[in-house]
Amino acid sequence: MRIKGLIVIGFLVGSLTGFAQDFTMESVTSYPFPSELSASAAGSRIAVALNEQGKRNIYVAEGPEFELKKRTAFDLDEGMELSSIRLSADGKWIVFVRGGDYGAFDETIPRNPSSSPASPKVQVMSLPFEGGQPTVLDEGTEPVIDPSGRFVLYEKNGALWESPIDGSAKPVRKFFTKGSVSQYSYEPGGKRILFVANRRTHSFIGIYTDSIQPIQWIAPAVARDVSPRWSPDGKQVVFIRRTARGGRPDSITVRRHQAWSIMVADPATGKATKIWTAPGTLRGSYPGTQGGTNLHWADQDRIVFVSFMDGWPHLYSIPVKGGEPLLLTKGNYMLEHIRLSPDRKWLVAAANTGPEKDDLHRRHLVKIPVDKPAVEVLTPGKGIEALPVITGDQQHIAFISATVQRPGVVAVMPFTGGKANLVGASKIPSGFPVSKLVEPKSVSFRASDGVLVYGQLFEPPGNKEAKKPAVVFIHGGPQRQMLLGWHYGDYYSNTYALNQYLASQGFVVLSVNYRLGIGYGYEFQYPPNWGSYGASEYLDVKAAGDWLAKQSFVDPARIGTYGGSYGGYLVALALGRDSKLFKAGVDIHGVHTNRENYPSLDGEQAPDAAYAKKIIWQSSPVSWVKQWTSPVLFIHGDDDGNVPFFETADLVRRFEQTGKSYESLVIPDETHHWMRYHNQLIVNNAVAEFLSRQLLKK
Repeated sequence: MRIKGLIVIGFLVGSLTGFAQDFTMESVTSYPFPSELSASAAGSRIAVALNEQGKRNIYVAEGPEFELKKRTAFDLDEGMELSSIRLSADGKWIVFVRGGDYGAFDETIPRNPSSSPASPKVQVMSLPFEGGQPTVLDEGTEPVIDPSGRFVLYEKNGALWESPIDGSAKPVRKFFTKGSVSQYSYEPGGKRILFVANRRTHSFIGIYTDSIQPIQWIAPAVARDVSPRWSPDGKQVVFIRRTARGGRPDSITVRRHQAWSIMVADPATGKATKIWTAPGTLRGSYPGTQGGTNLHWADQDRIVFVSFMDGWPHLYSIPVKGGEPLLLTKGNYMLEHIRLSPDRKWLVAAANTGPEKDDLHRRHLVKIPVDKPAVEVLTPGKGIEALPVITGDQQHIAFISATVQRPGVVAVMPFTGGKANLVGASKIPSGFPVSKLVEPKSVSFRASDGVLVYGQLFEPPGNKEAKKPAVVFIHGGPQRQMLLGWHYGDYYSNTYALNQYLASQGFVVLSVNYRLGIGYGYEFQYPPNWGSYGASEYLDVKAAGDWLAKQSFVDPARIGTYGGSYGGYLVALALGRDSKLFKAGVDIHGVHTNRENYPSLDGEQAPDAAYAKKIIWQSSPVSWVKQWTSPVLFIHGDDDGNVPFFETADLVRRFEQTGKSYESLVIPDETHHWMRYHNQLIVNNAVAEFLSRQLLKK
């Protein structure tokens, strides 16, 4: 039966109550999700945002006890995100952004997932650490607090504005410059402002001093200069230089080296010196890692950065005067969430390494000196530890800690290492089904072209059915890695909960880490014939389905799939290309047309333009609609800031034009990230109901 438009929400939620189950969707998604963990530059104060079933609030804590205390009263499930939490250097003030969609391509656009008749806003707010009513400073994003703790700098409409932190005076625009301003910071102990002026084809590094003196441009060139950092004394600046946009059309379907170099400048003269140039290889290209190059000015005047040059995203340090980079981290693992200690002598990061083989599929905290290769794993074991921050007194590390059964909570441990204090564990509701969750197993298999693929297998607890239905879960991104435990990202924490729920319903669930994802080295993350130019990563999805079909405990006639965003794209390819293998699927805000990648055939053309156009079509799900026979449920929020709603509308229309059946669920005003808990439950229940209806019965 074809269902057009919005599925009746009450039916979806209510229809699951008849299933035999050990826990409900509501209970397994009731965890408080922590995000935006931050620490003051002095003392031991920290702040964090907790999302408790859609009610997002700021909590604070202070050493040595680090007891979490609630500081805001946003107690409605409105879908209003809290992001960019900052603490003043002395820890007396908290500044944050409320509203918008953090993670959307344009985070400045207001969102209204609750369909409120009032106009939504993205606002910068401040709040005393000790408590009180939040003060709205202005509309804007990306706040930065000045060293004195008196002023807040933020971006509004591409320009920099400044407001007193207590809101005692009207905000002022700091200066005018062409282009949009970003990546700004106050001078250490001073008032000068370092920033990037993005002018589309190129970008400059600028320094603003006051309303009288002209902006000082640092070594302006035909280039994209980014990631500026002050030296500790404010007398020098280090930044990254990349090539400007433009040039003759090059091959579209082949990866090319993306050049970059490290520059050190003297603001007094505006002159810059190149201290290091990345190798001219694919591995030496500008790194696609969390934090980009993760540029830091460390102790002993050493510059720290990340590069893939040895095949993995590793940390290096180099003297500020230049020389040979020193490899600080060695081995087959990656690092992210990298922090420099207050004394600039240490780096703390989350890495998929440790004493166990399966640590490749986890995150543990590591500590590294900036001047020698001596990596220490601070949190070995079977947990997931991520997003560390270091307290200003350098006595503690606060981070997010999770296991296979316990969702992520705020934790604090000594900077020197030792037992962690799970300060956020008390916020987990008593009804959360910790003991009823299964432990996923690490599995691997090879795709048809020989690439080794990884995944996590969830098996139903106590299910005696000899041949069970199975589901392949496909993550989005695609620069993500699903883990052997609760994920530190909110979207993927939710899908981990959904995978656990599906396992409780009798499904075998295989979460596949396909190529293009992080965690397995350069060649895995940057394969040939990727995405629109061949979709080689789909071979890994197909291999996951084939692997399941060969298992003695899986019914090969009842294998389905679901995924969102880039995962939705791969779900659509799976159902279109291999309906015989994937009997049903849920495509959540997937990309379908690849339309934005089509090369122009007007004027000067890339040498492979004609081939690219052909391969882009073949790599698009819309080219496989005729062969598509498997039942499908399309889900999309119509205020999606990452994947336009058109992507689903276009594919649905193609189904209608060819007389094919489909089901659809539209969430008006919702975003890519299910900002309202109410809507998240609707989506999760719709996925579970559809897969259960299609696959649970033979």
